Amino acid sequence: MIKMLLDQGLPRTAASLLRERGWDVQHVSERGMSRAEDVAIIALAREEQRIVVTLDADFHALLAMSGATGPSVLRIRMEGQKADQVASLVERVLALASDELNQGAMITLADGKVRIKLLPVAK
Repeated sequence: MIKMLLDQGLPRTAASLLRERGWDVQHVSERGMSRAEDVAIIALAREEQRIVVTLDADFHALLAMSGATGPSVLRIRMEGQKADQVASLVERVLALASDELNQGAMITLADGKVRIKLLPVAK
């Protein structure tokens, strides 16, 4: 099963909704990491084999520059989404790209389109 870690910019209640739907998901604030640096969040996600779900482009940049093979990161490029919208968007991407997420990928969801780059990103 895919496990997720939701970043600070996403509603904490989205994690609760996804858990109610059967997903293993935590919000960084539930882990005492509300003010954690992106590299610390990546390290935790890698250690626990979780996908990072974020609004922040920095996660993709950090993975690309480091040549890392994981963790996978799903970036949602639509701010102001309510918790139920975030949960539905995440589930949509999981249905479309679970193999890639398990393999190691940077995924961007924007304007209803899903873009996938497998890790590591060639320099």
